[in-house]
Amino acid sequence: MATKGEKKRKPKRAFGLGQNSDINVTPFVDVMLVLLIIFMVTAPLATVSLKIDIPPAQAPTKPTKPPTYLSIDQNGQISVSFATSATTTEMRPATLDTMASLIAQSLAVPNPTNEQVFIRADQHVKYGIFMGVVNRLQMDGYYKIGLISEEVQS
Repeated sequence: MATKGEKKRKPKRAFGLGQNSDINVTPFVDVMLVLLIIFMVTAPLATVSLKIDIPPAQAPTKPTKPPTYLSIDQNGQISVSFATSATTTEMRPATLDTMASLIAQSLAVPNPTNEQVFIRADQHVKYGIFMGVVNRLQMDGYYKIGLISEEVQS
């Protein structure tokens, strides 16, 4: 028992650790390592490979003949350009049925379906007429079709 002059002392613990306010990072590091391993294993499986035909890295050759144009006016009349000389061209009227043969004559190559045909149409041409021309070109084997546009002037 304690006497009058002695203060009561709390008994000392064997291991007096006190308050620990530090963050325990061990579980955090464990979780991060597991996630790292999961991503390292699954990343190679997630890649998708696509076969892409990239054009060669060489300058295209200059065309020796003028391009072939197919024009559609606002009334739906079709005409095909013919090169009469190196600098001049002539437009000949065509229908959907005669269009492919006129384009083949204009291109004057053994396999005209591998050549590019440019279409220029009036802005007031009905969409159905335009798509009829494009569809007919594709039915006749002309798949390299380019569209000509002009900047609208105000």
